[in-house]
Amino acid sequence: MDKRVYLCLAHMSGQEQKYIKEAFDTNWVAPLGPNVAGFEQDLEQFIGNGKYVSALSSGTAAIHLALVLLGVGKGDEVICQSFTFAASANPIVYQGATPVFVDSEPESWNISPELLEEAIQDRMRVTGKLPKAIVVAHLYGMPARMDAVMEIAGRYDIPVVEDAAEAMGSSFAGKSCGTFGTYGVLSFNGNKMITTSGGGALICPSEEKKKRAVFYATQAREPFPYYQHEHIGYNYRMSNICAGIGRGQMTVVGSHVAHHRHTAHLYSELLADVEGISLHMNPTDKYDSNYWLNAILVNPEKAGTDYDAIRLHLDEKGVESRPLWKPLHLQPVFSDAPKYLNGVSEKFFEQGLCLPSGPYVKDEDIHFIINEIKTCMKK
Repeated sequence: MDKRVYLCLAHMSGQEQKYIKEAFDTNWVAPLGPNVAGFEQDLEQFIGNGKYVSALSSGTAAIHLALVLLGVGKGDEVICQSFTFAASANPIVYQGATPVFVDSEPESWNISPELLEEAIQDRMRVTGKLPKAIVVAHLYGMPARMDAVMEIAGRYDIPVVEDAAEAMGSSFAGKSCGTFGTYGVLSFNGNKMITTSGGGALICPSEEKKKRAVFYATQAREPFPYYQHEHIGYNYRMSNICAGIGRGQMTVVGSHVAHHRHTAHLYSELLADVEGISLHMNPTDKYDSNYWLNAILVNPEKAGTDYDAIRLHLDEKGVESRPLWKPLHLQPVFSDAPKYLNGVSEKFFEQGLCLPSGPYVKDEDIHFIINEIKTCMKK
């Protein structure tokens, strides 16, 4: 190809400069200002369900603050989905707690409710207490089976933190991802559904909890005329400049989600007759993924090749692709963590590949990609 096709490049609406210029013209360049407030209001309206949103420096910061607000500390255990990016689990360690990894179900690729309950019961037996929280991710935009997850969490009275960093615009049973748990998390990194260059947000259950999140995100400064600190705080607030980018991005978030869903259906159509390759699609009509990244599984026996051969072939042809997340229970840094496994995430990691899905990916690019995959298989 004359150009390189990337997984998910940032796409500007054209409105971002207006908000950035306003910030410069009014000298609101600090981590507060009209764009921060406006962006938070836009997000609250977009996700609905009466939630409150705090704009932060990253999705990782949002997960960390959720755990801080839930009182997670040294000696606690937090259950975490294993099949996800490391940022889902790193904040658990920041708090001195221990991550307990739970494997996935084959339908959604997300946390297995059955293994989740097994892990809860076993940790009670081993430690004599319940896990302090559950971190569940919506992998590549696909919702987890939230009805079952929330039923189990409710029965044991364990709060849920939803890592919806990849799932802005996704929903389960008509409800936005990120609004089921006590707290939800969004990411606006450069390759996400919308971007603020870097950034994230914490979805909170009440205005009071949002104010508390902002308190910790601004170094936990107490309301005195001088600087007084009674809690450890963090420099996690989003700048007014980045929030201006976010406000411009909110004007195109709907079209971005629609485009990703369109690419998923085109991939599905073109792969329908390709033996040995399956596309990760909504398991039932309860699921409504944003298809942030379209992901395939390559069965080597049926396809006659493996995912890495396809990855290398596409790279030679100017197409970026990427293996699936390596399960966290396989990561050396977490080698000593408790884990509850069924083999699903390891199998998918050995067979999976993410394909270009972003706003700059055109229909002709997808046709080219599928043709090259078929060419690789014929080799």
